Amino acid sequence: MLTVRNLLVINGTLVALLAIMMFCSFGGDSTPKGAGGGSISPEQIIRTINLDKDFSFCGEKYPMDIPDVRQRLDAELLRNVYSHSATLLALKRANAIFPVIEPILKAEGVPDDLKYLAVAESILSNAISPAGAKGVWQFMKATGIQYGLEINNEVDERYHLEKATRAACKYLKGQREELGSWVLSAAAYNAGPGRISGDKATQRAANFFEMNLAADETMRYPFRIAAIKEVMEHPDLYEYSIEKEHLYPVMPKGKIVEVNEPVANWGDFAKQHGTNYRELKLLNPWLVDSKLTNKERKVYKVTVP
Repeated sequence: MLTVRNLLVINGTLVALLAIMMFCSFGGDSTPKGAGGGSISPEQIIRTINLDKDFSFCGEKYPMDIPDVRQRLDAELLRNVYSHSATLLALKRANAIFPVIEPILKAEGVPDDLKYLAVAESILSNAISPAGAKGVWQFMKATGIQYGLEINNEVDERYHLEKATRAACKYLKGQREELGSWVLSAAAYNAGPGRISGDKATQRAANFFEMNLAADETMRYPFRIAAIKEVMEHPDLYEYSIEKEHLYPVMPKGKIVEVNEPVANWGDFAKQHGTNYRELKLLNPWLVDSKLTNKERKVYKVTVP
């Protein structure tokens, strides 16, 4: 008959045996191994962030002498520095996406820093928000149509990176002219122009940093962009190390095929042009259906390998 004492002895023996087996399975080496077999540090040092430097967005400096501003930016820096997977994805995707966005920003005459707004919106992916905003620039349907994007059941140009980037430039330039600030323009991109201009007037605010908005997301938004910019411009400073070969490659430009008639099946179209359905969709994510009705015989520029 097993007594409590006997059970304790048996369990203790089992624990000892398990410990020996685990030791042997690691070859007696207590040093953790990395993915490539090399040793890795057994500890991670979590550091606070130095705020004694200039932070800016589109040439507009953040007033770091104001404690409230310092604390809000500090919070966003901590969130982004220590959100490892999202920050790594942003850094890797930027290698593929920024070369497409940057020349358009320059051609549209807007600051290069606006590319970090796209990171804040979608981590540079064709995301879909709970509210229905889509694409790298996260346009809502009505706003996208207002700024010249075609959006229907077969074509959704919110997923067309070049066209959506130009639309975002038009939107942000317009808000910059109305509100007098790129920081306020970014806030309007998040909350809507009516809300920002109305609250600015009601609160007699000279700039974003004097405003107290009801939406916590909008209060954080310009600080989030500044934090993203800081980390992405100085990844080594925040101990992000990415091998060059691990960065995502720029999508090939391919060849443009003009389509001015219906397409019964994009899979057949892909085969006819020496590719497959998946690759066609990767090159043209704005083609959101398996067919194109095109009753109006509009000319579409479709990329094939």
